[in-house]
Parts: sequence; structure tokens; C-alpha cells
Amino acid sequence: MSTRLEKSNLLTLSNQIEETYKNFVVSDVNESCLRLAVIQGEYPWHCHPTSDELFIVLEGELFIDFQDQPTIALKANDQLTIPAGVIHRTRTEVRTVNLCFEHTDADTTFI
Repeated sequence: MSTRLEKSNLLTLSNQIEETYKNFVVSDVNESCLRLAVIQGEYPWHCHPTSDELFIVLEGELFIDFQDQPTIALKANDQLTIPAGVIHRTRTEVRTVNLCFEHTDADTTFI
């Protein structure tokens, strides 16, 4: 059995993105995936009914708004796990790069 190992550099990947929003899978891990997101602006209110979502900020500042609790601000090297079913939105004031770890088949319900 041959396994193909592929190395990627997150800084290189994020520096190639020119859009104000881009979110894509970097790696699959068992039944989950690691996503790289570059965002400047606001993502709509939503939830993931059956999957937790882990955010890790690499660059910038990510604000996560919630319907029923105060906004949480994440800066570089901060992380936060949002439990399944919690309604939230992400937004930034400057270009922000973050990692997101979630189930590969996670459903997203927009509010």
C-alpha cells in the first residue's frame, strides 16, 4: 500500500488569496477537515446543526457574534470551539486568516 504525503504551507496558501472571502479545505483528517479561510467583511448568520466548529486565528482579528451572548474577538493564535447548533456569524474589520476544523459533511443552515 502506497500513501501519498503532501505538504502545504499555510502562509503561502493565504498569501495567494486576493478575494475578500475565500474558504477551502486544506486537508482531510478522518471524517473531519481543516479549512483555511481568508475574510474581510462579514459572513451571514448561520449554524451547523450536527457539527462543532473550531476556529484558530493565524492573522488579523476575527469577531464571532452570537444571538444570545456577547461577541468574542479572536486574535492571532487564539482559538474557540462553537458547539453544534449555536447560531453565529463571523466578521472582520481587516483581512483575517483563520483555520476551521469541522466534520467534512457538516451541514450549514443560514438564518
